[in-house]
Amino acid sequence: MATIIYTHTDEAPMLATHSLLPIIKAFASAAGVNVETRDISLAGRILAAFSDILPEEQKTADALGELGELAKTPEANIIKLPNISASIPQLKAAVAELQALGFDLPDYPDSPSTDDERDARARYDAVKGSAVNPVLREGNSDRRAPIAVKNYARKFPHRMGTWTKDSKTAVATMGANDFASNEKSIVLDSDDTLTIRLIPSDGEPIVLLDSLPVLEGEVFDGTFMSVRALESFLTDQVKRAKDLDVLFSVHLKATMMKVSDPIIFGHVVKVFFADVFEKYGDKLEAAGLSANDGLGAIYAGLAKIDGGEEIRAAFDQAIEQGPRLAMVNSDKGISNLHVPSDVIVDASMPAMIRTSGHMWGPDGEEDDTLAIIPDSSYAGVYQAVIEDCQANGAFDPTTMGTVPNVGLMAQKAEEYGSHDKTFEMPADGIVEVLNSAGDVVMSHHVEKGDIWRGCQTKDAPIRDWVKLAVTRARLSDTPAIFWLDDNRAHDAALIAKVEEYLPEHDTSGLSISIMNPVEATRLSVERMRQGEDTISVTGNVLRDYNTDLFPILELGTSAKMLSVVPLMNGGGLFETGAGGSAPKHVQQLLEENYLRWDSLGEFLALAESLRHLSRFADNPRAAVLAEALDAATERVLNEEKSPARKLGKIDNRGSHMWLAVYWADALAKQTSDAKLAEKFASVAQELAENADTINEELIGVQGSSVDIGGYYRPDEDKTTSVMRPSPTLNDIIASLNG
Repeated sequence: MATIIYTHTDEAPMLATHSLLPIIKAFASAAGVNVETRDISLAGRILAAFSDILPEEQKTADALGELGELAKTPEANIIKLPNISASIPQLKAAVAELQALGFDLPDYPDSPSTDDERDARARYDAVKGSAVNPVLREGNSDRRAPIAVKNYARKFPHRMGTWTKDSKTAVATMGANDFASNEKSIVLDSDDTLTIRLIPSDGEPIVLLDSLPVLEGEVFDGTFMSVRALESFLTDQVKRAKDLDVLFSVHLKATMMKVSDPIIFGHVVKVFFADVFEKYGDKLEAAGLSANDGLGAIYAGLAKIDGGEEIRAAFDQAIEQGPRLAMVNSDKGISNLHVPSDVIVDASMPAMIRTSGHMWGPDGEEDDTLAIIPDSSYAGVYQAVIEDCQANGAFDPTTMGTVPNVGLMAQKAEEYGSHDKTFEMPADGIVEVLNSAGDVVMSHHVEKGDIWRGCQTKDAPIRDWVKLAVTRARLSDTPAIFWLDDNRAHDAALIAKVEEYLPEHDTSGLSISIMNPVEATRLSVERMRQGEDTISVTGNVLRDYNTDLFPILELGTSAKMLSVVPLMNGGGLFETGAGGSAPKHVQQLLEENYLRWDSLGEFLALAESLRHLSRFADNPRAAVLAEALDAATERVLNEEKSPARKLGKIDNRGSHMWLAVYWADALAKQTSDAKLAEKFASVAQELAENADTINEELIGVQGSSVDIGGYYRPDEDKTTSVMRPSPTLNDIIASLNG
């Protein structure tokens, strides 16, 4: 039986899986399709990392490693839901929860000093941040808004804030001595092994990475951010926000860029509270309280040290005297600087632009914002959209065009600021990259504390990316723009490859061009206002940014996008949207037994997965399931059966019920497979006749708090009970498995 792997992840997507997956399995089994799960949740990844030292009954398989190998095979068919890309505070919280459940895990060592601590730190570091996506993404990304979703957004437009020409909202970025400006790039002329080392101004060479395999044609970059320049820039922006009387906010990617951006975040905290750290910095450091972990972790730790109240008062005074901080939750006093993973640039900037350029202030009111994006690589993209809104007003979802994306991400392409090639400099000196012959192929003069990062982009994924861009432009008859800046070293290398590989394809009649990201943004936004579509063909980071920016403006959310990853060896990876709002949804479920998470992304991904399986496994029934699922999904949208915003209406579980009703109905009425139609006829009738009863059972449980037994590793039985509260629906679905 052909198999689809459905990933078990975290937070709201995990909760939704408990409700939706039984429906999927029952319907799929009727067409000879097997659906299995693999646990790639943060808790599951932690346990797998320490499985060899845990007792037999606690050992956990490395599901992520297994799926990584599967993704390299033609039979791969993986539906990947959003998972936690853990910051250090999240990682520590997950470890504490697992320890409380009886798992004998070591604490996360902030400053490892023994071999055991260094080993534990290395294992945890392999789990934190965006550890999942690089393993599974053995192909490039094709992400777009399905026609049904786009039509729904035009018919039922989401709310857009009103922009005014006197808006003071702006993006602040360094532009000099940052990653973008210091970048150097080489293209390897043969397979090789590189070494990265620091030659200190005073002392012996320090090997930062002793063995980095590279392939012929691969693009390798190296760059650094000057911390001296960063702190000077941040000092100016704190004053600028105060002078302009706008909210101060910082927008980073402390999850995907799990090494560099928490460090940058820490510098923001230290500069904003410069006087506090000057007076109490040594005491905070001695207590293990790091600015990199944010104010939330510092405040929690202050309660445990002598003089903590005095230091807390100093922080409060600095907040009172400084510019107003943008808030994550003004009711609870959680600011932009509380947790590094609370404000993620790709989700936070589009949300701000959609809301009149506003964020929430300490008084619970919206206001103009100075958005700090230190590195200038892509900050100009957001500034260009802001300037367009200031000049032309908010976008109109009922008429605006769409900006789908073809993203370069296969084989860990452009994993900036992450993994094993990003370092905080322990001393002044020169960072050198050497080839196996001992030649220095790249070097940078750095100072202590500077952040140096390397990046690899292999040739085969670039060639595949160009092919995918031409294919998508041809299939959709849409202009495509490669967002590449010839003034940036990495992009210049990619431009040369794009110009080399484009002639390998038939581009006759197509509009394919190359523009720097700011120019590409301006043109795409201009066309979007005219109702015209434009494909953005981008690298990995811009893929991440654009696939939130434009969908949030067009659709109100990025969770409604279709995300297909044609794997380079023939398999398929189908992603289900963004999980940035997942923590808030979990909180609401626990407090009110109401889950607002929208599983539309899962519906869309499943349909594409079934189509792919039908071709690979020569299973025409899977294609019938897919077509019926698309019809059901369109009915869910058009008949407004997506999760509502308020208690007393259908939530995530209710949308699953209606999907089942419409899916069964579509299968019963289809004419291409009589036996399948006959099998679902009685199910469709039973679901339709009991729809009101099921709806009442689902809505009836709302309004009271629930216990699922944990956040990172909830109790399976408790979670299932909460997410499947309709006995009537459960019985009907169970009958399909009979």
